[in-house]
Amino acid sequence: MSFLFKICLLSSLLFATLVAKNNKLENILQSNKIKVCIWTNYYGISYLDQRTQKLIGIDVDLAKELAKDLGVGLEFVPSSFATLIDDVTSNRCDIAMFAIGNTKKRRQKIRFTTPHLSSDIYAVTTKSNKKIKSWDDIDKKENVVAVAKGMYHETVMKKNLKNAELLVVNSYKARENEVLSGRADVFMSDYPFGKRMLAKTNWAKLIEPISTYHMTPYAWAVAYGNENFYQRVEKFIQDIKYDGRLLHYAKKNDLEAIVKLK
Repeated sequence: MSFLFKICLLSSLLFATLVAKNNKLENILQSNKIKVCIWTNYYGISYLDQRTQKLIGIDVDLAKELAKDLGVGLEFVPSSFATLIDDVTSNRCDIAMFAIGNTKKRRQKIRFTTPHLSSDIYAVTTKSNKKIKSWDDIDKKENVVAVAKGMYHETVMKKNLKNAELLVVNSYKARENEVLSGRADVFMSDYPFGKRMLAKTNWAKLIEPISTYHMTPYAWAVAYGNENFYQRVEKFIQDIKYDGRLLHYAKKNDLEAIVKLK
């Protein structure tokens, strides 16, 4: 095999790889379907209502709008924060739409769109807890602060807590159980999940930071490459911010307080 032939073969392979990385939008249009990863436990974002068995939330609404704009059908693919990166990079879905925190660690593996929401960290305690009345009460000796393993709250609280004990648990539900049982005083979450606790329980109390504590932009995520598809999604985000759809669905899902319109 001649050197020139090898160069030509390598060039052909590189070109084929480049084309493969940029044909997602074409494939979506040809298949007449976009596959959207969602996490169905995210209240206000992408939540399966157990009573009606219907998916509700701002990113459910916006996924429908995206499919409509593309003129294709929509398939929701169950995902989670634990499987997010694998689901996106293995092509289980074309895009993940469940208000994903844009963090440095995640950016190493997946590409984020322009954010449409932004949330600070909030604390959830019980109405009966006499020690935690305000944000300043959290980081005190003998207090226990629960976080879910792998979430950005874990990294932030490890860095910021000076006096309270940090308890890292394996699931979202475990955070609630630790607080409800009294083994922890608060668990750390975000605005949408805090709203869920107030709406779905009769024991939860939401503690808001006095000033900005750790604001995180929330966006959607895609695999690296596929520039045409990425730019089409970016255009969609610009459109819904301009034409009022983003604000409309933020109000519908009681998330106007954290919507990013610019």
